[in-house]
Amino acid sequence: MDSFFRDKVIIVTGASSGIGLAAARLFASYGAKVAMAARSLDKMKQEAASMGSEVICLRADVSKEEDCRRLMQETVLKWGRIDILVNNAGLSMRAMFKDLDLDVLRTLMDVNFWGTVYCTKYALPWLLQSKGSVVGVISIAGYSALPARSGYSASKFAVRGFLDTLRIEHLKDGLHVMVFAPGYTASNVRNAALTADGSAQGETPLDEDKLMSAEECVRYLAKGLRKRSDSMVLTGLGKAAVLAHNLFPGVTDRLTYSYIAKEKDSPFK
Repeated sequence: MDSFFRDKVIIVTGASSGIGLAAARLFASYGAKVAMAARSLDKMKQEAASMGSEVICLRADVSKEEDCRRLMQETVLKWGRIDILVNNAGLSMRAMFKDLDLDVLRTLMDVNFWGTVYCTKYALPWLLQSKGSVVGVISIAGYSALPARSGYSASKFAVRGFLDTLRIEHLKDGLHVMVFAPGYTASNVRNAALTADGSAQGETPLDEDKLMSAEECVRYLAKGLRKRSDSMVLTGLGKAAVLAHNLFPGVTDRLTYSYIAKEKDSPFK
């Protein structure tokens, strides 16, 4: 067990698969009390069966404010506190904006941005009381925009702006706020990504076996929580993309275009 996480009450959204599920498993192995939240309750319960008795599964659609409020209430009812909130639930997309049904953009903002806002709002009184941590899992796309992912990039930029502001507002009262930006990580997010008409993409354009595993990703997440880091950017490619975007934005735009154009079934073709 990890003494830092032992007995801490941790809420992880989007916990039915990918980074969220890997985080729940890791925190549970460290002796934390973990509230797993996602829409897929049965899937979470199946996964949680081997995680021990200090794990609860709560159905929550983070795009719904009332679900987020109830998630915090039920967690506090169970354990009396909240120490860490990991806003991980997210949705991606893959389509050119010119072809996009605007409802897709609304959905992305509802899940990625408003989901983070709602959960943080209702957890905040408890996090301030515990001097705890709130994390937003964003993406390199929240620092350097990705073409054919306009709604995804916009929502992740918005989450970063929201959390950076929250950090400044609570600079003097012990709240830890971390923006966590994985690079490409093996997960279901690309399979579930929405296309121009709002239907699921169904398959990933990337070779998932060559990407960072979700398990490796969440070990970095845990490290950032221990160190109470303000931000973490993962993978060499991710760090290079953020640095290049800041120093040479025009060059980065052209390189990003070329990179996405090489994807399988690229929207540019």
